[in-house]
Amino acid sequence: MLTYQYYGTTVQNAAVIGDNLNDMPMFKVAGMGIAMGNADEELIKIADFKTLSNKECGVSYAFQEYIQGY
Repeated sequence: MLTYQYYGTTVQNAAVIGDNLNDMPMFKVAGMGIAMGNADEELIKIADFKTLSNKECGVSYAFQEYIQGY
């Protein structure tokens, strides 16, 4: 059984966070893409949101501002 089947959800309900071009495929399929503040400009262009940089606790900020309660 695939994970999404087990949880009864789809990839459109997933939120992803990334900072480089290798993250583009997951941004294109996930329901919410969040680029780090220090991310590659091409990734920022396709992201739904931009958070703080990795040095500014961007992942934590993204959870608080964009994911929690979504």
